[in-house]
Amino acid sequence: MEMLRKITIVFGILILTSVIMAINGKQKDIGTIWTVLGPIKSDRMGITLPHEHVLVDFIGSEMVSQDRYDAEDAFQVILPHLQRIKQFDVQTLVECTPSYLGKDPLLLKRLAERTRINIITNTGYYGAHNNKFLPAHAFTETADQLAERWIKDWEDGIEGTGVKPGFIKIGIDAGPLSDLHRKLVQAAARTHLKTGLSIGSHTGSGPILDEIEILEQEGVSPGALIWIHANAEKNLTKHVEIAKLGAWIEFDGLAWESIDVYIKLLSHMRENGLLDHVLISHDAGWYDPAKKDGGEFKEYEILFLKLITALKNNGFTPGEIDQLIVHNPASAFTIRIRSLHNQEE
Repeated sequence: MEMLRKITIVFGILILTSVIMAINGKQKDIGTIWTVLGPIKSDRMGITLPHEHVLVDFIGSEMVSQDRYDAEDAFQVILPHLQRIKQFDVQTLVECTPSYLGKDPLLLKRLAERTRINIITNTGYYGAHNNKFLPAHAFTETADQLAERWIKDWEDGIEGTGVKPGFIKIGIDAGPLSDLHRKLVQAAARTHLKTGLSIGSHTGSGPILDEIEILEQEGVSPGALIWIHANAEKNLTKHVEIAKLGAWIEFDGLAWESIDVYIKLLSHMRENGLLDHVLISHDAGWYDPAKKDGGEFKEYEILFLKLITALKNNGFTPGEIDQLIVHNPASAFTIRIRSLHNQEE
């Protein structure tokens, strides 16, 4: 009887220890996400669209201005498109329009207040498309000076609005990385180390390995990087290579490409055991101030109306789908300094 009592006590201790470890592990996994309405816990992100747009203005950095559109008109046009995705239980939308391309933090805040969707905006500069959307000071300032501007957005809010960014957005062109675009990557790395904001880089089929090399030189883990428009890279082994380094692979052109393309991309990542490094989205929206009533607004619904069904028909489990649309975005956008020395810092 005494031996049985001791065994029972030991067994009870082991169970209690396991429960405590599980609770601690769960708490460790819950981090902070920053939305246009302020902070939330990452477990409140729910179903997330990690790469969408609301309003984008292609006029160029020298002429871009909120005077080019009526904010009330834009709000009324955009609102129903966001309200429609509530039927799919979408709880979070990451709005990827950068500065000098029409980013409007107050419009996003108003949309978030009305829809109760968590909307996340960004800081950083977009150098793609031959630097058309870079402000003049980006050409002359150092990486440290640019980082200082982006850190100020995080500390004080964007352009006096009080709205803080939830990630860093940069953009580079294809081909060899220019000195200017190298500076953008350096500035993003230095901003990350001060803020813990993830870095989303519009890269497409561009020099992703060069970006990772710069991040590592700056002491930043590849786990801080989201490879935006990775679907533009047709060499699928490159997706595997970069995911194994720890970066996020974002297939985000559902509004523009066929479902079959996405089944192929996602199946390949699944076969390589890397679904836990993948984000999927539409790259939709695109209210354009230069066009009547904002032009043709691309919907945020294809993922739910077509892709999820196709994934199920191709053997993807509910758990794998949740991994893609719930758990991965929560991990990717959690504010955490991901340094080479301490990735959980």
